[in-house]
Amino acid sequence: HTTMSALAASTFVGAAPALSLRARKASAVRRVTTAAAGDANLAPPTTRVPPRVPEGAPVVLDKNMPSRPRRNRRSATVREAFRETILTPANFIYPIFVHDGEEDIPILSMPGQSRLGWKTGMLKKVAEARAMGVNQVVVFPKTPDHLKSATCEEAFNPNGLAQRSISLLKDTFPDLEVYTDVALDPYNTMGHDGMVRSDGVVMNDETVHYLCKQAVSQARAGADVISPSDMMDGRVAAIRKALDAEGFTHVAIMSYTAKYNSAYYGPFRDALASAPRPGSEDWKIPKDKAEYQMDPANSRECLREARLDEAEGADIMMVKPAGAYLDIIRMLKDNSKLPISAYQVSGEYSMLKAAAAAGYLNEKDAVLESLIAIKRAGADLTLTYYALDAAKWLQEM
Repeated sequence: HTTMSALAASTFVGAAPALSLRARKASAVRRVTTAAAGDANLAPPTTRVPPRVPEGAPVVLDKNMPSRPRRNRRSATVREAFRETILTPANFIYPIFVHDGEEDIPILSMPGQSRLGWKTGMLKKVAEARAMGVNQVVVFPKTPDHLKSATCEEAFNPNGLAQRSISLLKDTFPDLEVYTDVALDPYNTMGHDGMVRSDGVVMNDETVHYLCKQAVSQARAGADVISPSDMMDGRVAAIRKALDAEGFTHVAIMSYTAKYNSAYYGPFRDALASAPRPGSEDWKIPKDKAEYQMDPANSRECLREARLDEAEGADIMMVKPAGAYLDIIRMLKDNSKLPISAYQVSGEYSMLKAAAAAGYLNEKDAVLESLIAIKRAGADLTLTYYALDAAKWLQEM
């Protein structure tokens, strides 16, 4: 009996009685309010009004949460200070299509893009790009059908459309960084990046021989960076040797290291009329480029291509397409010390344009997010048809 009385006394003497749930909530409100507002006697006078919460908002009891990541996102100033990926116009290479005419010809499958007259529209568009801070372009020529052949000699014509365009650009804008495309498909009646045998095999070594002549002709015209997009074996080493033999040791090579046999190239082939042509019983033509471009299902294969390109003298390595291959960009970035470029290809551009035109996306926000993702994945340079728009949007931010 004495023990029970002592226990009862200890429950009520020297110990606070248990608070009801309502009382505990009220106490929590007082503590939160006090913490938020602070003691008026310990702070200078202020005109700031404490924020209000919606009526009926729940009262949350104190939590043991010392780490709150949202503190580092609480204002625009803080977010900008901690931003890990900074996108600038200097990151962009602007792809331009040129044709041997005066008037610009809109490309219906790529709204906002045109085949530019090489003497007129090309210069105007490049001047516009430079004004926006974009000082790198890559030139893609639309070769007239009557100049195409099965052996593609027009590719290294010293007075060809690509060579004239490169020379005019460098004469007009000496400090412009001019990239070129080295492949035979714009000049090939069969639409492939290499010459095609009657059994449908794309010839590797014979194609590389002509790629070297093409690269040298572009360097003579004034190209700063030669960009072999053909995916033939051994072409980087052969082109490097050919350039050096002609004294173009200063001309760089941006290799299309991981170019995938992608469905996203359709609008580009429309722009240059360079899609593979139907074959015949007498002369088979592969319906796609799976024989030499990489399988979209493969990732580790890019490391083999990268090691070869780096050993053969590539200065920059490219991944194409970009958006669907962010993992490949990261893989190359993590396994090479060379700069990495990525090509946001025509299909990516046209999809964004179509979605924006339909009102499904905010074009500016979606485009900038896509470009940030490409850079975040590891790309130092991004080839994008949105280069001018993106540069303008970045200046407005």
